[in-house]
Amino acid sequence: MPDHSAKATAPMTDGREAPDAEDGGRFVALLPLPLEETFDYLGPEDSLLAPGDLVRVPFGPRRLPAVVWEPDRSQKPVPYEKLKELAERIDLPPFPEVHRRFIEWVARYNMAPRGAVLRMSLSVPDALEPPAPVVRYAITAEGRARLDAQDAMLSGPAGSDAPQGAPAVRSRQGGMRLTKARCALLRVLAEGPPRSATEAAAAAAVSSSVMKGLVGAGWAERRLSPPDDQLEIPDWRKQGVALSPAQAQAADELRGRIGKGYSVTLLDGVTGAGKTEVYLEAVAAALSAGRQVLVLLPEIALSAQWLERFEARFGCPPALWHSELTAARRRLTWRALVTGRARVVVGARSALFLPFPDLGLIVVDEEHDPAFKQEDGVIYQARDMAVVRAHLGAFPIVLASATPSLETVVNVKQGRYGSISLPDRHGGADLPEIRLIDLRRHPPPRIEGHGQSWISAPLREAIAAALEKGEQALLFLNRRGYAPLTLCRACGHRINCPNCTAWLVEHRHLRRLQCHHCGYAAAHPDRCPACQAEDSLAACGPGVERLAEEIARLFPKTRVRLVASDTLTGPGAAAQLYRAIRDHEVDILIGTQVLAKGHHFPGLTLVGVVDADLGLYGGDLRAAERSYQLLHQVAGRSGRAKKPGLVFLQTAEPEHPVMQALAGGTRDAFYETEAAQRQQAGMPPFGRLAALILSSRDAQALDELAAVLARTAPRGPDIQVLGPAPAPMAILRGRHRRRFLFKSGRDTKPQAHIVKWLASARRAAARRPGAGKVRVQVDIDPYAFL
Repeated sequence: MPDHSAKATAPMTDGREAPDAEDGGRFVALLPLPLEETFDYLGPEDSLLAPGDLVRVPFGPRRLPAVVWEPDRSQKPVPYEKLKELAERIDLPPFPEVHRRFIEWVARYNMAPRGAVLRMSLSVPDALEPPAPVVRYAITAEGRARLDAQDAMLSGPAGSDAPQGAPAVRSRQGGMRLTKARCALLRVLAEGPPRSATEAAAAAAVSSSVMKGLVGAGWAERRLSPPDDQLEIPDWRKQGVALSPAQAQAADELRGRIGKGYSVTLLDGVTGAGKTEVYLEAVAAALSAGRQVLVLLPEIALSAQWLERFEARFGCPPALWHSELTAARRRLTWRALVTGRARVVVGARSALFLPFPDLGLIVVDEEHDPAFKQEDGVIYQARDMAVVRAHLGAFPIVLASATPSLETVVNVKQGRYGSISLPDRHGGADLPEIRLIDLRRHPPPRIEGHGQSWISAPLREAIAAALEKGEQALLFLNRRGYAPLTLCRACGHRINCPNCTAWLVEHRHLRRLQCHHCGYAAAHPDRCPACQAEDSLAACGPGVERLAEEIARLFPKTRVRLVASDTLTGPGAAAQLYRAIRDHEVDILIGTQVLAKGHHFPGLTLVGVVDADLGLYGGDLRAAERSYQLLHQVAGRSGRAKKPGLVFLQTAEPEHPVMQALAGGTRDAFYETEAAQRQQAGMPPFGRLAALILSSRDAQALDELAAVLARTAPRGPDIQVLGPAPAPMAILRGRHRRRFLFKSGRDTKPQAHIVKWLASARRAAARRPGAGKVRVQVDIDPYAFL
């Protein structure tokens, strides 16, 4: 049923508008389904609903949560007699008007159904249900009297102890004796509010089964009470760490933006400059003003050190929002947020779609990080959408990075964004020296009996020198597993994923081959699947596991820790790793990009990048920019305390502009060159791109629709459509893929052209039987081109 309009509206006491009483309770609802349209329902006449209210409505055989939405007045109303009735009004605060506008904006800009965007705000359906009451235990009047009688019996008139072995008074329910354990548990219940059996027993140092006896004797009683969300309120009055003069000036500037309306500020500081401590002062100012705060981190599940800093500043942890949370924790956090109890939320990109009732500041840390781009479902760039959310809410947003994205740099240069610079490391530490190792002059040797080595002689000598001085080293290789390719030496067969155009990666410690795109895994074969030759399969190229194997051979007495996204999961594991490194229980870290983001390891002085050229190519327009950012960030882990840092980059192209910029410390000049090249090519941020990704299990139907789209593609002096072409990942999860790229000038909005293009193609393909088998995804501002 399409979206239909209601009659005239009357103002509500809270500023929202509700349908006039003459309309008989008709309302419009948006459902968390991948649908664009809203649906008309009939509500109770004696309780008018207003936009933002949370409800439950019938939808086919199901009852689904929904949000009352503003009606579309361009549509004819559905006949009154066809309306289904409201199933339930949910007793929670309404979605704020600014959040509903944000959902509309995100859907319109990213060409996603409104219902799909709403689903990200209602991602915890269980949170809409009233929380189940918690059983707690309290002392009864009889229990208190029993405890008093026991105390009186054990004390003489002058406070002397009663004779040992004095008889204990029995309960009237059955002569139960007050044992030492029961007495201890009663005292715990008498001293505080009702507690759970487990909590009270732990405080009394007795078994939780003792509580059953107290209840049976009538000395304690069960009480049902609302569950505690266990959220503490951050204390913004608490004194933060001492800031340097530069940090203090930057913090003052950010504090001055709180409550002054919309603004975007780039906090541009070198690695180790103390950007976190600076923007936490802005967080404190927002809390002082009574506003909520959202901090977005690219890898919240791995940010143990950041959470420690927050707790040290505010006396308690923030509310977390990420995929590693338990369902119960997500439910409690969501409810605490919508009721305003959660004052600071720290989360991954999905936290942006939580319905904050009073958001007053957003911080996007490591704003350049590609993890902020959502590639599945609703495709969006969280950093850019966060800027939109701040604009709609008329409050400031801070973008923090040592290597900001080119888009942000250009926005600063053109005056759209402000900028605050922190050019020096905190505490007087110097930036590390970066040296290039030319692999053409210093190729890693082949070791008899071990095969190819991956560490050149200069890097090997630097590792030995660091270990001799009792310092720590980090070896970086952005490739998980043991080897990226398994090849048959007999017939040349390469083991591919059966579902994707990708090689299977060997994970030797698990004895399996795995696809990092679809998750397919298989046991490592004993013979070649193609020619059946035995002992012919060879691992080609290094992954971090293979690198760890070489380090164990070169430095057998060192303590090595392997760190990758599949070995380090959740804040607990990250905190444990940090403690081990801080306490010098690790000599050499070997890891992927999860080690490049914001970690502070005081004893780490040497960083070696095993393959610095790995991300330089591949058809990505941001390849050079991303490589620079990643290598600069991982280099920044070195020398962050008193001892100077040293970084080695192994490269076969030391003359490449990225390598020269890193070694020479010429970041700004590198960005200027990148910007000039992009501007000349009309590429973002000076032009616009949108991708159309077609996929289907039926290759023929896919190519037929691609041909239709090619014939109906938009034309214009400022528009260029490239494709169709097989995607570099031509098969993904069993689906064949084709890509189009829409390219236009900065002033052209691709959405309007793509809407007409898709509509025209659908009409032309309507009679083709296979057209319905093809999925079409639109990616506005694409970041990945696989």
